[in-house]
Amino acid sequence: MTIAANLGYPRIGPRRELKSALESFWAGKTTEADLRATAEALRAGSRALQQGSGINHIPSADFTLYDHVLDTACALGVIPEGYGWSGEGPVSLATYFALARGARGSAAEQAAGIRSGAVALEMTKWFDTNYHYLVPRLTAATRFQLTHNRWAEAVREGLALGLRSRPVLLGPVSFLLLAKAEDGVRPLELLPALLPVYAEILRGIAEAGATWVQIDEPCLVTDLPAGAEVAYTTAYRALAEAAPGLDTLVATYFGALRENLPFVAALPVSGLHIDLMRAPEQLDAVLDALPADRWLSLGLVDGRNVWRSDLRRALGLAQRAAAAGRGRRLMVAPSCSLLHVPHSLKLETALDPALARRLAFANEKLVEITTLARGLDEGEDAIATALKASDAAIAERRADARAQDPAVAARMAAVTPEMARRHSPYPQRATAQHERLGLPKLPVTSIGSFPQTAEVRALRASLARGETTQAAHDAAMERLTEETVRWQEEIGVDVPVHGEFERNDMVKYFGEQLAGYAFTRHGWVQSYGSRCVAPPIIWGDVSRPAPMTVRWSAFAQSLTTRPMKGMLTGPVTMLNWSFVRDDLPRETVCRQIALAIRDEVADLEKAGIAIIQIDEPAIREGLPLRQTDRADYLRWAVECFRLSAAVVGDATQIHTHMCYSEFNDIIAEIAAMDADVISIETARSDMELLGAFEGFAYPNEIGPGVWDIHSPRVPDTEEMVGLLRRAAQRIPAERLWVNPDCGCKTRGWAEVKPAMAHLVAAARILRAELV
Repeated sequence: MTIAANLGYPRIGPRRELKSALESFWAGKTTEADLRATAEALRAGSRALQQGSGINHIPSADFTLYDHVLDTACALGVIPEGYGWSGEGPVSLATYFALARGARGSAAEQAAGIRSGAVALEMTKWFDTNYHYLVPRLTAATRFQLTHNRWAEAVREGLALGLRSRPVLLGPVSFLLLAKAEDGVRPLELLPALLPVYAEILRGIAEAGATWVQIDEPCLVTDLPAGAEVAYTTAYRALAEAAPGLDTLVATYFGALRENLPFVAALPVSGLHIDLMRAPEQLDAVLDALPADRWLSLGLVDGRNVWRSDLRRALGLAQRAAAAGRGRRLMVAPSCSLLHVPHSLKLETALDPALARRLAFANEKLVEITTLARGLDEGEDAIATALKASDAAIAERRADARAQDPAVAARMAAVTPEMARRHSPYPQRATAQHERLGLPKLPVTSIGSFPQTAEVRALRASLARGETTQAAHDAAMERLTEETVRWQEEIGVDVPVHGEFERNDMVKYFGEQLAGYAFTRHGWVQSYGSRCVAPPIIWGDVSRPAPMTVRWSAFAQSLTTRPMKGMLTGPVTMLNWSFVRDDLPRETVCRQIALAIRDEVADLEKAGIAIIQIDEPAIREGLPLRQTDRADYLRWAVECFRLSAAVVGDATQIHTHMCYSEFNDIIAEIAAMDADVISIETARSDMELLGAFEGFAYPNEIGPGVWDIHSPRVPDTEEMVGLLRRAAQRIPAERLWVNPDCGCKTRGWAEVKPAMAHLVAAARILRAELV
């Protein structure tokens, strides 16, 4: 019998119940017991829903209060000193959240033994997704030990409810490769010390009553470092001996195994999961290489996008696998964990019905999985109704003339290479910009947004409910904007921003004003911790019917004589942070967005905005996982950014912002974007990311973030000065900017105001030192 399996389920709750519970707990309004009760209820609900959908292998331990990699690190005892862990036993929530968010020096943290000023772990993207994970830190002093077998506990929790689950464990080799090694340590050298702890975990899982365990090894679809093949072979031989009665499924996703397939197929495991949405071409090679006695889990339902599955195509792949395997045992599953898609389409009652018929969120994807498993076992006639509905949805989508805009096609055809080039090289532009702007050395600015307070959210909600007029809403937003501009002038910010109070989200705000986009009301996806986003859906050709930001930027500029930054989201980020139509190449969609942003840039310049920031935090995120696949993506991604920006004259300064990404391997392409100023995240890495600029002479200006806004702690002036001094050792002072590492919308004014004041003070101290 074919097994219908799931690899992971959204954690946040259909109405973001986890977000509410976390933020209430952090605010001291609820207790740890309250938080854990909410988490337990969410886990029970997700298990019951998956069971009711017909899923045979239901994942457990895929739930987390913040991040599954952080959970793994804490369970393995990979906890730096100063975070309140005694060195043995379970990790407290105080320690856990200090690692995730940094310490604030509260009485509760002091009581837990957490060092005042302890910073959060570095955070970076989970492969090429918009999910962020906390990066474990490994040193020569790292001693692995099992602090708590959360996987065995998850199995017992399910069994208490009458359900046997398949716990999900991040594999030992991927854990090491995803961690950050310090003190000259090579991560894979620590594998012999780590494997006994993993063996202990597996024995505990088996003793708890599990018959299967899913071990995720996503690094297997990447270019592996030297020694990785030996590490994988060594690891899985050891784990096979640890719990011989426990069936092990190694799960890969986000790409193809390629050259890693031979040794992966030889691993002593019970089964292998492969992603046939990202890499359908690998099926035949896997069928040839994988021993006939191994289970093969087919990732046939897209865990990364919201389009309804082509069931006939997916069933064809499954039938091919069944025919080629001479009785091979098969599982049908999503391509990866469903944490990357929203919970349920049933909540989206306001969506265009024609569009809704073409979509599938997590719960609908579960039904697709069970339908495919049934079709494989019982034949096409058994699922004829589902196949007919799938065919009809695909046909309806192809025939929808609304998705095709002849004007967009004509404009795309008229794009020339010259449109993606600034009029003059950077040195010439810099002279014109410095003359126009008159900024001091080490100019202070912020990334764009300021706190989205309860008042701001209430104003937006009131307008949406029709309880207030647009005029009254805008008047209130103008008041908040003016207060923010005046405050920035008072503390000495050189390049103020208007605060973006009128904006709901850096992608949604623009998408709502562009043709070709659709939006959900409850389509939330976890980005990290309690931070959730509702990615828009690009369903048709993209264009800009009217200006989007000019009114607010011009108003803000009228309040001050200092240069006001106009704030836009770049085309690559608009693409990567959306659910993108799959009937056009991503490059084509991105170029459509770039032309729309280009129009906005031109209008901002006409309105007198001298500095325009086009944020591209997701440009690294879209980078293919394999080195050989990257050149084409980088070519069109850089071109699209330049196409959006190159419409302005020399004296208009173009900024861009990137955060939580490694830049060393794409620094030349970042330079090729030719932004006049780039701001990047460096606070969490203690300016380590600036190492990318040591071996590469970055030609333009740089603003390394010296305040980690994703942590509630407020760094003092001395700390910021220290970071700026390190930056000044790598970047000439005349090309150095001073700013936070990201926008401040998620922080409160009680944190933002002192931190920005410290930022200004730090810049003044360093200016005096550099005279």
